[in-house]
Amino acid sequence: MKKLLYILSFLLSLSVFAQNNAIFDSANALYNEGKYAEAIDKYNTILTTKKHSAELYFNLGNAHYKLNHIAPSIYYYEKALQLAPNDADIENNLAFARNMTIDAIDVIPEAGLSKLLNNAANSFTFDAWAKISIAFVFCFVILFLIYYFAYTSLRKRLTFLGSLASLAFMCITLLFAFHKFNLDKKDKPAIVFAKESLIKNAPNNRSEESFKLHEGTKVQVIDTVNNWKKIKLQDGKTGWIPSEDIKAL
Repeated sequence: MKKLLYILSFLLSLSVFAQNNAIFDSANALYNEGKYAEAIDKYNTILTTKKHSAELYFNLGNAHYKLNHIAPSIYYYEKALQLAPNDADIENNLAFARNMTIDAIDVIPEAGLSKLLNNAANSFTFDAWAKISIAFVFCFVILFLIYYFAYTSLRKRLTFLGSLASLAFMCITLLFAFHKFNLDKKDKPAIVFAKESLIKNAPNNRSEESFKLHEGTKVQVIDTVNNWKKIKLQDGKTGWIPSEDIKAL
């Protein structure tokens, strides 16, 4: 019975995959014909099947950009960049889309040591750092066993130093793994979708206005109270925005 269910599930997945490919090709054809709104509808049909890809998000961003939809184009370029980091085409198009935004926000540069640690930790994903740590554990075990059973003093000395080095690298990569985990946990980006949003200094409409934001601006969500989100900008400013005015990445 279980085998039959697995086979049916596999066949269903193949059917959905084939159908999505056909829809994707149809959406691309509509895009090439300049029918951007129709192409967006087709791309969104694929999203309803919970099948995501950098190419799909990239094309959605392109279609919205052609229609001058600032917030959606930036949102989908950012989604594409999450799945394909450092992709030059996505980064270039995202830069063009950001040029359409109104808000000019200065970026506070990170301190030297903090910048180095964060850049190093972001070199790999948390899973990749964990796998590297496990690899060094295996190296340590193998080298220690060779050291234990070695007969010559030279081999003992070399394998002992090698095992110590593996242990040290394991500790370092493990620290980077946990640092990356904490960075990812704190990273809660969102895009402002409202044409204009009044940012308050407290999570209620009666509080004073701190500043205004406009569509397409990227923020970090740092807290939630009822229907309000506390956000932080790249220049360090914080405030409260209605939840419906932003869309989380």
